[in-house]
Amino acid sequence: MKYNYDPMYTVSLFEKIVNVPSPVGYFREMNPLIEEIASSLGCDVTYDNKYTAYITLDGCDNSKTVMVGAHLDTIGLIVRRIDNNGMIRVRQLGGINFSSIEGETVHIHTRDGRCYSGLVTVSSHSVHVFDDARTMSRDEENIMIIIDEDVHCKEDVVALGIRHGDPISISPRFQITDKGYIKSRFIDDKAAVAVCLNMIKYLKENNLKPKYKTIISFPYAEEVGLGGTYVPEGVSDFIAVDIGLIGPDLDGNEKSVSICAKDNTAPYNYALTSELIEIAERNNINHSVDIFYRYGTDANASQRAGNNLRAAAFGMAVYCSHGMERTHIEGLNATLDLLLAYILGE
Repeated sequence: MKYNYDPMYTVSLFEKIVNVPSPVGYFREMNPLIEEIASSLGCDVTYDNKYTAYITLDGCDNSKTVMVGAHLDTIGLIVRRIDNNGMIRVRQLGGINFSSIEGETVHIHTRDGRCYSGLVTVSSHSVHVFDDARTMSRDEENIMIIIDEDVHCKEDVVALGIRHGDPISISPRFQITDKGYIKSRFIDDKAAVAVCLNMIKYLKENNLKPKYKTIISFPYAEEVGLGGTYVPEGVSDFIAVDIGLIGPDLDGNEKSVSICAKDNTAPYNYALTSELIEIAERNNINHSVDIFYRYGTDANASQRAGNNLRAAAFGMAVYCSHGMERTHIEGLNATLDLLLAYILGE
């Protein structure tokens, strides 16, 4: 660890943030928490019309503006239909792996602020009852939610205030082992949000300024490819702090930071990515450089939207992305080390 920060602050922040629901587009409960954390760090939060949260830091040189983004939205579900027997059918928000959420607790968030828990299962929900309980495909046609209320028909569910289009969050089930392994849903990307906030804490506690004016952005639509499509005026570099991946073609591991050279669309900016690699090498930060398949970031979205900027991406590598994910505290530390070295121009 290059910088003298508290790594457990990152973990505690992640635990706090991951337990507040924010499936794609749903900001109502999360933005007040971001304001509370920012206030504790002596920072203000501003918003755009999409409710993206921004924290802006004055730089040593304000002639250039860079942006660091970590998305607050998670994959989730949305109410598609209420069956006559009171079961709820869904559409996915982002790239759900339905097999990974079977048997999980979810929460349905109504427009009037009520919240109801439920259980994710499939139509053939019991091996004792259905011949195809094991073989039924786990997809939008067969997945359903059993709401934890005394309901017997569609009218009972509607009477609770549940409507088509209500967002549904999935329980994260955070835990950390005594060996430093972090297991939770939504390490993608709430662990990166925690890293960015600990970066601010380190700067404030050490009376440091970023090299350039820096905007930290927290959008709510990365999982559907819209998070970085709007970029505030004047931003010339945009770095997405997002998860890395682990697999046969990849060098990344849970104890390092993964620098993404290319995602499913295109290479990231050659010069900026090269700078990040050089910074990691110069500061002896444990890192890998990989290309990712079936993967995108807010920085990727900013390029596709035609913004005039350089884009790059890096972050902690995880097992089982979009499922019950796992990483290590050393991966969070390596990500924070690279972020601080980049922000400070070291």
